[in-house]
This record gives sequence, structure tokens and C-alpha cells, in this order.
Amino acid sequence: MVNQYAPWKYILLSLIVLLGLLYATPNLYGEDPAVQISHRVNLVNEEELAYITDLLRNERISYRSIELETGHLLIRFDSEEQQLRAVTQIRELLSDIDKRYGVALNLAPATPDWLSNLNALPMYLGLDLRGGVHFLMEVDMDSAIEKTLERLAGELRTFMRGEKIRYKAVQASNQNVSIRFASVTERDTARLILEEEYRDYLFEDSNDDRSWFVKLSLSQTALLAEKKSAIEQNISTLRNRVNELGVAEPVIQRQGDDRVVVQLPGVQDTVRAKEILGATATLEFRLVYGSFNDWNAAAKSGKTPIGAKLYARSDGSPVLLKRSVIVTGDQIVGAASGIDTRSGTPNVTITMNAKGADRMSKITRDNIGKPMAVVFIEDKFEFREVNGQKRRIRTTETQVINVATIRDQLSKRFEITGLDSTREARDLALLLRAGALRAPMVIVEERTVGPSLGQENIDRGFISVVIGFLAVLIFMAVYYRVFGLVANLALSLNLVLLIAVLSLLQATLTLPGIAGIVLTVGMAVDANVLIFERIREEIRLGNTPQAAIYAGYEKAFGTIMDANLTTLIVAIILFAFGTGAIKGFAVTLSIGIVTSMFTSIFGTRAVINLIYGRRAVTKLAI
Repeated sequence: MVNQYAPWKYILLSLIVLLGLLYATPNLYGEDPAVQISHRVNLVNEEELAYITDLLRNERISYRSIELETGHLLIRFDSEEQQLRAVTQIRELLSDIDKRYGVALNLAPATPDWLSNLNALPMYLGLDLRGGVHFLMEVDMDSAIEKTLERLAGELRTFMRGEKIRYKAVQASNQNVSIRFASVTERDTARLILEEEYRDYLFEDSNDDRSWFVKLSLSQTALLAEKKSAIEQNISTLRNRVNELGVAEPVIQRQGDDRVVVQLPGVQDTVRAKEILGATATLEFRLVYGSFNDWNAAAKSGKTPIGAKLYARSDGSPVLLKRSVIVTGDQIVGAASGIDTRSGTPNVTITMNAKGADRMSKITRDNIGKPMAVVFIEDKFEFREVNGQKRRIRTTETQVINVATIRDQLSKRFEITGLDSTREARDLALLLRAGALRAPMVIVEERTVGPSLGQENIDRGFISVVIGFLAVLIFMAVYYRVFGLVANLALSLNLVLLIAVLSLLQATLTLPGIAGIVLTVGMAVDANVLIFERIREEIRLGNTPQAAIYAGYEKAFGTIMDANLTTLIVAIILFAFGTGAIKGFAVTLSIGIVTSMFTSIFGTRAVINLIYGRRAVTKLAI
């Protein structure tokens, strides 16, 4: 019996080997110490690149290269000492220009451009290997419920005016929304209509000597839904903000009912990481109250009219806004800057979800020609000692970032105009696109993994892989001779393909992932051991060498498939039900099983066929 492969199979194998080597190569180049320059609300552009380059040159700050990436600058250095010396000078220079510039230490891949152009990039390294920062953040659920009830209060006012329902006041608290009526008849009539429209809420009647009340509160099911929605919205917003600022491969996931874990691998500057996550800002759209004279009078006297609230604009000038909120930033699903075709001035096009679109449509329909404001709200937390105990104190900073006139009835998509420049329009679009937090968050746990500890983990992981790899190579070469050397070649190819696939998928390698690689190295030769032992058995039974090779591969295939399939099923279950670290192990193990099946069966068979397939053989070196 002759063992030969068709030419196309060798071509396919050669192509896969070349692609594997190509996509595994970027991992050999390592990383450069770098400084990343971004802006809190702007995308850094070509003009700023040229300006900052001149600034660095004039200040004689030495660096290897400076390049413009997606919305931020990346300055590479030859050493960490050079990086650390430069970062302080760069921060001082940029803070004098614009305090909203962010300067962060980072580690940038040193992959050559020709590989990057082919999308050949190194694997991401997890926090335990690369170093970085870990935060455990807690969502202020009370604020989330409070904001929900405030929105409900605004909706109730609009609904009752539309239905011609007479009421005296609507007031939101942190537990319910109370509607006050002048008579029991008005209250009972209103309750029947409201119960039909707001079925997800609990209703309760009460009264005092002069008024009758209906109180709306969230049911237990609605309360749980609101809390779930709040934490999911915050996770989505955090992911958008971290991505906008260019942090590579962040881990942002829920933990428990009201906490979020954030890991930023490669971020060496803890302070900068806090700035990224600490921008716990929200947006609100409100109607403007009164005129310019009313605003100044309220600012001077300190007294605001009923139903209005005094705010400051970005230039410090006062403005009065109505207390009722139209929509909030968490209802925005898209934002893009552009030029208004009618006036030729900069604008921002907003896209809202269904609930926000309906609310915006109803309010703007009745207020065409009137101004509307966008309010930027930032919640900050700090710990203060009160009566000998440390307590978390929340402070809120608000600023009106835009006032524009409502031209038409707005709905799902509308424009914000009245902007001074295209830069301001772009800044506002970026802020809206990044999203608003549904509720404030506070960092309750902080942990930093230094680059030296990460490097130590890498070294130990590398040593474990090398020891396991060499032990298997020596055993196979001694015990199976030529066939063992072929298996060793397949094992080396398997390791290359595994790293190539992980790099191509841009997977994050962690310590459990390295454990998966070590296990894969051990398992990869199992298939060859089964095949080789089957060949030896066939020879003992008196078969010819060619027949023994053929029977060895054919008869061992079923056993190999069963063994690897069961392991793959376990890996899939680990991935489905495991957490981050276990998922990393499962991904590495799954990919390793597939690549080892390919190299151990198809790869070794191709080499054995080249050695023995085209000639008469009387004895096998096995």
C-alpha cells in the first residue's frame, strides 16, 4: 500500500504554516514605553499633532516617534527612564494650554508597519501579565431611582395637561411621585385614567385637611428592572468612554447587583485611569426660562422664580432653565457633527431611542421658536471625616454647554444649532456619543499591578511552557525516533498556530491562558502517541510498513476524535459558565484542541508520507 498526499494538500499545509508564522511573528517585537495624549472631549487632530510636535522640539524633549492614532497622540520612547522624565514635562506644558488634555503613561506594541498593515498584531496581555489598574466601582442605585422618578414626574405633568386633568402639583421624592388635587372627585377621576396609562406602577391614595393625593411608586418588578437597566447603561457608557480614550482591551463587567469591575491593562498611571473612569457625567435637555434680564436679576438677587433653576454657562454667565427635564443623555443612541445646510453653521445631529423621541416630540411641538439648553452634570465623590467616621460625600457640578432655538417639532433625529465653531460641534458630538451614566459611580476598591510583577508572571509562564515543551520533545525523540521527530515538528507548528490564532482574534492572554497553552502542549502529542502505538501494533501483527502507516492513521482517528471532542465540550462549558479568568483558559484550550488535531493528524501524515510514501520500505524507525 502506497501512502501519498495530493499536491493541493501540501500547498494548503504550506500556506497555513506561512500564515501561522506571519501572524505569530508580531509577538516577538514586544512593546515600547509611550505617552498617550488625549483630550477629555475632543478628538486630537492633525493641527494639534503639528503644534505638540513643535512644542516638544522647542522644549528639547527627546522621543523616538510621535504619531496620530484614532483621536489621540502616541509618543514612543527608547526606555522607561526617558518616558518617565518626559511625562512630567509634557503634563506641565499641556496643562498651561488646556487643562482638559489628558497625559497617560502607556505601553504601545512595537510591531513594524508592514505587519500592522496586514492586520498582524500581537496578543493583548491581561492585567496579571502586563500590569495595569483594577477598579471595583459601585453604582449609586438611590440616585438612579431618584432620576427615574423625576422623569416620571415630568411625564405625568405632560400627560395630565394633554388629557385636561386638573391638578395642583406634582412632586418627586426618592420613593414615589405624589400628585396633589383640590378635591376627592378630581383625584378619583385622575386615578382611573392614570392607572390605565401607567400600569407598571403602584398607586396609593392619601389626603390631609386641604388636599387629596395619589402616590405612584415602582413595583418590585419595575424596581429590579430599573436597577438592571441602570447598571447595564453604566457598563455600556464606561466601555464607550474607555474606547474613546484609546485604552487597549479593557475588561468591564458586572459583579453582583450594583457593582462593576474595570480592568485597564497596560495603564501605568493610576491617576489618569481615575480621570478616565471618574468622568461620571450625565446630560439633560431643559427648556429655557424667561429672558436675559430675568437671568441677570436672578443671579444678582439669588432668588429664582417658581418652576425655574439658575445655572451657569461655559463662559460663566447665568441662565434660568425650567425645572422639568425633557430628556436625559441615557436616551441618546447616536450623535454626529456636521454643517447645517440651511444656514451653513455647525450643528450636531442627535438620534434618540423610542422613549426619548416620543418625549422630545411632545415637548418641542408646543415650544417651537423657544430656546432649549443642554446641561452637563458631573457627580463627584470624596471621603470626609464626620463625627470621627469616614463618610462618602457626593457633590454635583452643573454647567450649560449649549443653548439653541427649537426650529421644528423634534422626534427621533434632530439638530442642535447655535454652535460657535466646527470644533465645538465635534466636541459636543463626542460627549453625547460617549453616552451618559444612568447613575453616579464611586470607586470602592483600587488595585495596581506593576509592570515588574507582570513581567515576572510572563517570565514564569514562559519558563513553564519551555520546560513542558522540551520535556515532551526529548521523550518523543528518544522513544519514537524518526516518528518522534516528526511529532516534535508538528508540536512546534501547533504552538505557532495557537499563538497565531490568538493574535488574529486579538484575544487577551492571562496566566490561566498560559496554563491552557501548557496543557495543550501535553495533550497535543496524545494523538501522535495513539497513532504511533497503533502503527507498532500493526507491524507486530505482520503487516507491511506502508500498510501499518495507513492502518495506524485510519484506525486511531476515531479514538483521537472522541478524546478531543469530550475535552472540547468541557472547554465550551467552562467558557459558557465561567468568569473572566476561566473563560481565558477555556478559549486557549479550545483553540489548542483544534490546532493540535490539525497538526497531529494532517501535519504529521504529510511529513511521514514525504519520508516513506514514495519508496519501498522494509523497516520503520519507530
